[in-house]
Amino acid sequence: MRLPNQTTDARDTEGKNGVQSLEIGMAILRAISGGHRSMMLKDIAAAADMPASKVHRYIVSLVRSGLVEQDPMTSRYDLGPFALSLGLVAVDRLDRVKLGLSAIADLRDEINQTTALAVWSDNGPVIIRSVRPYRPITVNVVTGSALQLLTSASGRVFAAWLPRNTTDALIGRERATLALPAELQTTAGIDAMLAQVRADHVSVVSDYHLVPGVAAAAAPVFNFKHEITLSVLAIGVKSMIDLSPDGQVVTALKRCADELSLRLGHILQAK
Repeated sequence: MRLPNQTTDARDTEGKNGVQSLEIGMAILRAISGGHRSMMLKDIAAAADMPASKVHRYIVSLVRSGLVEQDPMTSRYDLGPFALSLGLVAVDRLDRVKLGLSAIADLRDEINQTTALAVWSDNGPVIIRSVRPYRPITVNVVTGSALQLLTSASGRVFAAWLPRNTTDALIGRERATLALPAELQTTAGIDAMLAQVRADHVSVVSDYHLVPGVAAAAAPVFNFKHEITLSVLAIGVKSMIDLSPDGQVVTALKRCADELSLRLGHILQAK
């Protein structure tokens, strides 16, 4: 005899469990998209951690749907035209600033420091959004503030990942007009600083020369073209913010930037 709520419970369970075959197909698609080039069946199976026979059954349907295609000359598989179309539609609908604002609000809640977003403009990085912390003593960041390349955390992040032909003129101007520290007065010194930023995947600046007593950290955000598109910042009073490499603020900042990059279609590489 069936109890009155048995059907409802079964439906609730089914809704929560989802469709397993679809999830398996998505896992295979992720394996293919993460390969960075067309792949043999055995390589897809290894990346998806599934038997090759199982992967082949799913790939047959994925090929029929246009999500995957096979090169008849090499027998390799890659994303198909429908997958590419879905990707372009998704990118077109993304609002990087809206996503970024949500990200820095969550980051502020986690670290209780001022957080901000910066974008690149013809005159260098510009703050486009900021979120104040809950603490009584804060650093206020004005939307529209221009940042310098060599002396600000965000500027260094953009200079580290943008093509040099984009930044050379601004770097030359700053070298001619700013009182830079000794280590940044030569091309070799600047190159070494930017190489360190790339290696650390974060830039930390204390006592920003325009606002003494302020410290900041910035991390890069990349888009689906693997180009830097934003920087995420954490800013605070020097004596009230811990910007050590393994501290809470820098760890959370880098995680925030990585998660935002993923939302924008960037595939993270091992650091």
